[in-house]
Amino acid sequence: MANTKSAEKAARQSTVHRARNDALTSQLRSAIRKATLALKAGKQEDAAAALSDATPIIDSMVNKGIIHRNKAARHKSRLTKQVRALSK
Repeated sequence: MANTKSAEKAARQSTVHRARNDALTSQLRSAIRKATLALKAGKQEDAAAALSDATPIIDSMVNKGIIHRNKAARHKSRLTKQVRALSK
């Protein structure tokens, strides 16, 4: 239980921030999952489209501080590598 006004406000803010972060993280995972499922299905066009949709979402999560920039780069790199391997 918060003892001061500022601690009460911080507790309120943390619940709002957590809800926002959870929603954004879910959006990120869904975008990555869509690309991954298209890759596993062997659909090169769908995978490329899902990758192009996921890339700005991944970048925006970095700007919002949801994930680290290296993690974003790793996701984009691995997905791109898989899409290119599928097209060969």
